[in-house]
Amino acid sequence: MIRLAEMIDLPAIEGVYAAARAFMLSHGNPHQWCDWGYPEHELLVSDIEKRQLYVIEENEAIHGVFAFILGDDPTYAVIEDGQWPNALPYGTIHRIAGDGAVRGLVRSALAFALERADQVRADTHHDNYPMQGALQKCGFVRCGIIHLQSGDPRIAYQFSKEANP
Repeated sequence: MIRLAEMIDLPAIEGVYAAARAFMLSHGNPHQWCDWGYPEHELLVSDIEKRQLYVIEENEAIHGVFAFILGDDPTYAVIEDGQWPNALPYGTIHRIAGDGAVRGLVRSALAFALERADQVRADTHHDNYPMQGALQKCGFVRCGIIHLQSGDPRIAYQFSKEANP
């Protein structure tokens, strides 16, 4: 089940992100979130207040979390080493993470997103091979390289409904 996150969920959400950082660290991706404890508590609070943070529950326990944001993402305005397949309106899945207890989180988040948008974008760190594989397995296409506000590069992906009927 996917639902909007609430403030009362913050301890569980932060636990999911801690588990995800530990997984990244142990799987050759020590820099994406691990160096600085991303996402910070304040960002999670902001996401909840903006009603763009969602939790994935199973048996009434939170096992996954992601932000879903409709509309243009400024970090996607410039893409290098490729191009977006179209300029249609899109939603973006950001900060997806799981605690390792439930599989298929990317597929669940994508199904949720596709109920709200025909085009869905996402990005990930060069060293995050598990996420790259999950995105590609779900039908996302690698489009190029975008840069975060910090300047850090990320591999950008897009899923198009018309390309995946």
